[in-house]
Amino acid sequence: MLISKQHNNRQAHNWLVYDISDRFLEGSIPLFKGVLYDLGCGDSSYKDFFLGHAEEYVGVDWAGSIHETKADISADLNRPLPIESDIADTVVSFSVMEHLCEPQVMLNEAFRILKPSGKIVLQVPWQWWIHEAPYDFFRYTPFGLKYMFEKAGFEAIEVEAQSGFFTMLTLKLNYFTARFVCGPRLLQLTIRVGLTPFWYVGQKLAPILDKLDKNWAAETNGYYVTAKKP
Repeated sequence: MLISKQHNNRQAHNWLVYDISDRFLEGSIPLFKGVLYDLGCGDSSYKDFFLGHAEEYVGVDWAGSIHETKADISADLNRPLPIESDIADTVVSFSVMEHLCEPQVMLNEAFRILKPSGKIVLQVPWQWWIHEAPYDFFRYTPFGLKYMFEKAGFEAIEVEAQSGFFTMLTLKLNYFTARFVCGPRLLQLTIRVGLTPFWYVGQKLAPILDKLDKNWAAETNGYYVTAKKP
């Protein structure tokens, strides 16, 4: 079963982005160990998946979030966390850092709460529309990410593009056209039925066409980062 099968945001126009996430998470399973802290956990969509590999899951999020949250610890990720140092074996954070006005603080705190040799696994968007306004502050290049992780103290930093140009373009087109699904329910259904084949074919073809893109990092939809605390 797909890891993100139960994710409420998975829809006809954007299932590809969740497939990409599933593949990355499956490939990162060896990193999810011991006590795992999920910074910006939201509704803890991936809790069950992480608990299939880690011994303990701790969700951390802001109580004032616009999303439903199921956090074990309520905290502002722009500030020092009410968490002991050297306590986590793994820290994860997905689609969170762009919403922080003080992202370096979060990375510094992730480093602090990790045990020596602990790992962090993080995802951020790159070519992505403004969302959750006004709490959408930054986009990060691979060079900016590497700089910030090094500044926090991490080593063995690896930045991986999520996709190539064609997946990025397809997702942007799909999200844009999805905004036309509006009006009375019958009109919405009619528009959705008309757009669904366009969305489906694009998401099927895009990963194949990505093979033509020799530099995914330049125009990807986002990046994954893994790093280690010495």
